[in-house]
Amino acid sequence: MTEYTTVSIPKDLADRVDETIEGTSFSSTSDLVRFLLRSIVIQHQKEGELTEAEFEEITGQLRELGYLE
Repeated sequence: MTEYTTVSIPKDLADRVDETIEGTSFSSTSDLVRFLLRSIVIQHQKEGELTEAEFEEITGQLRELGYLE
C-alpha cells in the first residue's frame, strides 16, 4: 500500500488551481501537484543535476501556474 504525506498550499492558490484544472484530465489539485512533481523528478533523474537554466525554467513554469510568487 502506498503511503502519503500532506503538502500545504495557500487556499487562494488551491482555488486558482481548481479553476485551472477545470475541463482537464486532472480531477484534483493533488493530481496536478503529483504530475508536476513527478515530471520534475523524472527530468532530474534522466539528466542528473539540473542546470541553473533548467531550474529557472521550472521555477518560471511553477510561477506561471501560481505555485510560486
